[in-house]
Amino acid sequence: MSKLGNLGARLHRGEIGYDFVKNRKIWYGLSILITITAVVGLAVRGLNMGIEFQGGAVFTTPKNVSVSVSQAEEYAEEASGHDAIVQKLGDGSLRIQVAGIETDKANQIKNQLSDDLKVDAEQINAELVGPSWGEQIANKAWQGLGIFLILVVIYLAIAFEWRMALAAFVALIHDITITVGIYALVGFEVTPGTVIGLLTILGYSLYDTVVVFDSLKEQTKDLTKQTRWTYSDVANRSINSTLVRSINTTVVALLPVAGLLFIGGGVLGAGMLNDISLSLFVGLAAGAYSSIFIATPLVADLKEREPQMKALKKRVLAKRAQSAAKGETAQEETGDESYGDEPEDAAPAAVVGPRNQPASRSRGRGRPSGKRR
Repeated sequence: MSKLGNLGARLHRGEIGYDFVKNRKIWYGLSILITITAVVGLAVRGLNMGIEFQGGAVFTTPKNVSVSVSQAEEYAEEASGHDAIVQKLGDGSLRIQVAGIETDKANQIKNQLSDDLKVDAEQINAELVGPSWGEQIANKAWQGLGIFLILVVIYLAIAFEWRMALAAFVALIHDITITVGIYALVGFEVTPGTVIGLLTILGYSLYDTVVVFDSLKEQTKDLTKQTRWTYSDVANRSINSTLVRSINTTVVALLPVAGLLFIGGGVLGAGMLNDISLSLFVGLAAGAYSSIFIATPLVADLKEREPQMKALKKRVLAKRAQSAAKGETAQEETGDESYGDEPEDAAPAAVVGPRNQPASRSRGRGRPSGKRR
């Protein structure tokens, strides 16, 4: 078995782990800092809305135009009086995009570009987008996003519980804010492809979160009937048991998206790939982060406010303190207790943490210790 596979197996069995829930304030603080940066970038720079949302015209020149991109951009701005975006396509033609102009000015701009670029006006293809159509597209995008979030909350509240629904909703808003803020800071154009990418990464982020929640739901059945684990301990175990799987799926998903973004958009100059690839790249990374560091620790915070969970935590801590005072391990003190479907030789959710965390239940050559033989 590979080292990563062995690590994943040990994490799943609970033999090793990291206390994500204990350090949740660090993750909350980091997320708040990133979110504030994204909001400030959005407020200061704003989004560079594409022509589909603003309205305008797109002019495509014939192949092998002997004019540089920067020169063509200057010509387009002089002819239209607006900012222009010029991209060189693979066949050597230029795509000149001018947003925020009236459609009746398109012919005038086309004729001016024909003179400046020294090509026949009939060879320049003009596509017009009215501002009312762009506004409809923007409204539909917001409606789609709102419906998606509402359905997500309803589904999670039914399938799990309202605390998990709330935590997943916070994680999704976190991912949206970061992705939109990165777009504002980088200045990439927002197009319908961006919206598609955003909805795609929200689905991916939700999937990753639901996997952890499902594990957490299974492991917390009859939790209050034992005195070995608190809710945070089990939440930690759920994160660690799915950690390698989350890392693997995220890396595999990021590799092709990185190829689109850095090679397709950056090296090869296919700028239109940036519309969807940046939202996918940032969103996939933010989604994996939020499912591990935000959603599950937040659920643990909310659950441990319940009276039953507070009482359970007191009993567990008292039991551990009693075991420590007697010089015994937590396993020797509670060797006959288990809950749910967890095997008796199961290990704790995390052993990298406070010293009062319960120790692993297997030792020596794997023979379970305790009174049972």
